[in-house]
Amino acid sequence: MASGLAANLDRLDRVGRFLENVALVTLLSGMMLLSVGQIVLREVFDTGIIWADELVRLIVLWLAMMGAVAACREDRHIRIDAITHLFPDRVIDVIRVGVDVFAAAVCGVIAWHAHRYLQLEIEFADTVLVDTPAWIAHVVVPVSFAVLSYRFMVSVIKRIHGLMYEESQVSQ
Repeated sequence: MASGLAANLDRLDRVGRFLENVALVTLLSGMMLLSVGQIVLREVFDTGIIWADELVRLIVLWLAMMGAVAACREDRHIRIDAITHLFPDRVIDVIRVGVDVFAAAVCGVIAWHAHRYLQLEIEFADTVLVDTPAWIAHVVVPVSFAVLSYRFMVSVIKRIHGLMYEESQVSQ
């Protein structure tokens, strides 16, 4: 039964990775096409799309947030590790557990406050892109930080499991 659960979780992870990659490629392609199209419209036809610049800024926000999630997924996020070459691997893993717990907590707090901000945007009926509710465009912030918090905690669990499994192998 455990192997069936592991297989299902692995399948869900692969689907999630695929969807994240598709979204990143789609957003980046759309941003590039919109930006180049806007330049062509301005320079060649002396016109432009009135909401295109704002949409490009929102796409940059979405790309940044989804890129952060993808980087965390691959454990390739920015990490300051100036002292890691001074310690053995086991000590580094223990330090990374603490750092990842802290990062998960910070991302959770940011997700919570971004959610509260979204509630204010809903309450005040803020709009973007002429008449689109702003919360729709900004929902990526709390969702991404919640996913980041989740990914950091999964990393913590995996590292702790690895440390415990390694220790049980050494004692046998």
